Amino acid sequence: MNLNDFLAESVFFGIVLSLAAYKIGFEIQRKYKKVFLNPLLISIVIIISFLLVTGVSYETFQKGASRLSYFLTPVTVCLAVPLYKQLQVLKENVAAILISIFLGCLSHAGILIGITAAFGMDKQLLFSLMPKSITTAIALGVSDELGGIAGITVIGVMVAGISGAVVGPVLLKLFRIRDPIAQGLALGSSAHAIGTSKAVELGEVQAAMSSLAIVVTGIMTVVIVPWVAGLL
Repeated sequence: MNLNDFLAESVFFGIVLSLAAYKIGFEIQRKYKKVFLNPLLISIVIIISFLLVTGVSYETFQKGASRLSYFLTPVTVCLAVPLYKQLQVLKENVAAILISIFLGCLSHAGILIGITAAFGMDKQLLFSLMPKSITTAIALGVSDELGGIAGITVIGVMVAGISGAVVGPVLLKLFRIRDPIAQGLALGSSAHAIGTSKAVELGEVQAAMSSLAIVVTGIMTVVIVPWVAGLL
């Protein structure tokens, strides 16, 4: 019996490897405190490297790792806690928040259309990437409605989340964006839940606004993207 067959019998292999890889990534970031050393990015590299070196199939890993997705719902609900604590801030800035998220969604679609025109991308690829800045579940629904490719959409969502969490704080410093509301909205609307995990590190207001941005961006994207796609 080879290693792949042996591990295929275990429902805990994928879970243990995922948690161990993330723990290593977390400790590396805590020690060196570099923005680009994102725990999720490091864990992805570790897991891929482990599977390639050992010859263990992705299916074997996913058999156990998929069980971690059961925790997504309660974790998402927990994001409402910081939002509730900052409810007064939300009420005082509701117009600015909605307008900024709307313009962000519209400009995101416009930039992708511009890239498509510049590089001669296929429309199917464009439609696959248009919902990349929202959570996977909603993104897949939008992509399917437009005739996009699910695999590319998932990759787009992952890249947007990880790059947003890694590069986002750097851009906030570079452009001197110090307002906590703006910081939270920027991370949540561009990098969904992964960006929100970074916003939590910045402060309660950032975490609350980022949590709100995930929801509002998802709703607006469902409306704006099909409308923009219909104009092409």
